[in-house]
Amino acid sequence: MSTTVREAAQTTVRQADQTPVPPPGAGPQGSTGPHARRFGLPIATCLVMGNIIGGGIFMLPASVAPFGTISLVAFGVLSAGAIALALVFGRLAERHPRTGGPYVYAREAFGDFAGFLAAWSYWITAWVSNAALAVAAVGYLSVLFPAVGEHKLAMCLSALAVQWLPAAANLAGTRYVGAVQVVATVLKFAPLLLVAVGGLFFFDPGNLGPFLADGHTATGAISASAAILLFSYLGVESAAVSAGEVRDPRRNVGRATVLGTAGAALVYLLGTVSVFGLVPHDRLTGSTAPFTDAVNAMFGGTWGGTLVAGAAVVSMVGALNGWTLLSAQTPYAAARDGLFPKVFETRRRGVPVAGVIATVLLASALTVYNFTAGSQRVFEVLVLVTTFTATVPYLLSAAAQIHFLAAGQTDRVDRGRLVRDGVLAVLALGFSMWLVAGSGYVAVYQGVLFLFAGVPVYAVLAARRKRTAA
Repeated sequence: MSTTVREAAQTTVRQADQTPVPPPGAGPQGSTGPHARRFGLPIATCLVMGNIIGGGIFMLPASVAPFGTISLVAFGVLSAGAIALALVFGRLAERHPRTGGPYVYAREAFGDFAGFLAAWSYWITAWVSNAALAVAAVGYLSVLFPAVGEHKLAMCLSALAVQWLPAAANLAGTRYVGAVQVVATVLKFAPLLLVAVGGLFFFDPGNLGPFLADGHTATGAISASAAILLFSYLGVESAAVSAGEVRDPRRNVGRATVLGTAGAALVYLLGTVSVFGLVPHDRLTGSTAPFTDAVNAMFGGTWGGTLVAGAAVVSMVGALNGWTLLSAQTPYAAARDGLFPKVFETRRRGVPVAGVIATVLLASALTVYNFTAGSQRVFEVLVLVTTFTATVPYLLSAAAQIHFLAAGQTDRVDRGRLVRDGVLAVLALGFSMWLVAGSGYVAVYQGVLFLFAGVPVYAVLAARRKRTAA
């Protein structure tokens, strides 16, 4: 495997994984036709878990090991923040059970411009992250098929195939999106649970290493490891974004969001703890495939590399399948309200086809550029930008919930539930701010430029809406 692909597999999976559908003004969009089908609670939960757990889990233990086992404390804090955000999305979905998620909530609370910013930033996050996941998948494909990593053209074509296959499933209809998501989630979790649960029976406390690595303070170690782990939870909004495709969204979106986020957090935490106890600390800090090393430690031999590579590819394809749908849903919702070009409103078999095609074309162009420009740095910078743009919808959603509560625009509930919802909204807002801080100054600066690039688009579309209304 070439150095470029290896770096892509290690860097872009961490940053883009996370990992991750619309409109106000209308009730939940029903899907009709033989290839369109509403998601039930199990598939909606798989969508959340599949989008949160992309490929980053396969690198996380090695990424945080240098800080010591104190990084598990950061994991716990982040998991609590992610679940608070998930609960907020569940409450917002009860109030606004429509496709679009963060876009819907921001627009209802703060108007068209805030809604547009949420939709625009979410769309940027989706298609750039899709490209990053595809490039990272090539690194694991080259383990299964060594010939893939020997030629740049083969690597590029493989990355494109990894993107277009999930896009084809999306274009075939929501029925197939759900089927692929369930299969991918089951296949990816088999080896993950093997290590996360089975590894506990082979756990050796002597492998853990120091609680706090030399050269770090407790606060500094938690913050530094959190900066790496923060983006592992992108995707908690998945069920809310696709609320229009979920059966009984007022009931199921919140449940799927919490169950999916809690399930992902449990797998993350157990998997990391098991790897810490299976692989000696000195070896883990330099590992490029920690789960492979963990499986080898459990059973001996070298077959673990093939198993983990296959699981990683399945995991990324499943994440791409879900993210492709989500990347089309938010522009679809905005287009229905005149805040995105009307072409994004085109819908077939329950899927916004124009959004799917636009997303896969943009991601493919970025992928080709990555393999032809000869500079991995350009691609990594773009990926880092998404870590900022992804937090904009989160911040706006948490702020929207605070607005609804403060304005008394929620359903009548007892005082205890009102206080609980307020606390959760504040925690979710704090978690979102932590995500922004963890992005780094460069990513925030460039992410703001990407965000403001949409302002002229909004200006044109808003003017068109005003002319039409007149």
